[in-house]
Amino acid sequence: MKAVRFHEYGAPDVLRYEDVEQPLPGAGEVRIRVAATSFNPVDGNIRGGFMRGPIPVELPHTPGIDVAGTIDALGEGVDGIAVGDDVVGFLPMDGTGAAAEYVLAPTAVLASAPKSVPLADAAALPLVGLTAHQALFDHGKLTAGQRVLINGAGGAVGGYAVQLAKNAGAHVIATAGPRSSEAVKSAGADEVIDHTTTSMTAAVTEPVDVVLNLAPVDPAELAALVTLVRPGGVLVNTTVWMPAPSDEERGVRGIDLFVRSDADQLAKLVASIDRGELRVDVAERVPLAELPALHARAAEGAVHGKVIVVPPAA
Repeated sequence: MKAVRFHEYGAPDVLRYEDVEQPLPGAGEVRIRVAATSFNPVDGNIRGGFMRGPIPVELPHTPGIDVAGTIDALGEGVDGIAVGDDVVGFLPMDGTGAAAEYVLAPTAVLASAPKSVPLADAAALPLVGLTAHQALFDHGKLTAGQRVLINGAGGAVGGYAVQLAKNAGAHVIATAGPRSSEAVKSAGADEVIDHTTTSMTAAVTEPVDVVLNLAPVDPAELAALVTLVRPGGVLVNTTVWMPAPSDEERGVRGIDLFVRSDADQLAKLVASIDRGELRVDVAERVPLAELPALHARAAEGAVHGKVIVVPPAA
């Protein structure tokens, strides 16, 4: 089968499109014929060797944490899932990824794929959808009637976070640049702040219950966000290389989010998609052979929105 792998850490040019042996599922695993994976910024950090501590991978390594595809073989002891089932999943981050024609997955990470979007497009959901859900609800404890500020709402996680917060009955304030402000509005934001022209601390005049920071801001800007949170509120930060600030005197907690795979939460997100409550946005569809070039574009800051990566047709 075809796969993209890197045999050493480094720049995007270490990625190779090559032939590898088709894997065989072990106990508790299934093999998936990949309809698509997606690109996530963490893929570039893993490839560059910057995540060796938290995410140790074996070389050569195939990237691709998200998968959407069709079960084509079952390992020992697998039940409740059948050959031919369409699934989505967030694969173990330290394991072999889905930038290939086939990938193995533990059944515990998989959910049925949404039926209302093309199967390949469903690869745009798992990691970013789970990040948004866990940030808002597991850590932010967001409830109806609360106010939430989503900083960096124009990105892939932000698009889901705005929709999920609005669906939960929250008042959603979002920051976005001119390029993404319309998309953020259409996702349901009640207020959109153009972070390129306006200071958030000036624009947010009433305290918020939850701040979700998705943007790589400088530490002073992140610290300023804490001042916008009401006493007892929370700031959830997804840029894990910069610790979340807190304000103990006012009881404002700072939480660093490291997303985890959760098939039950993923199934709820899929159900929301099929009910028409959650939109899946795909900015680009890139052939698997062009994944090295996609990594190179991402390293230059030239990738915007969610990109799925599609293997050659069977």
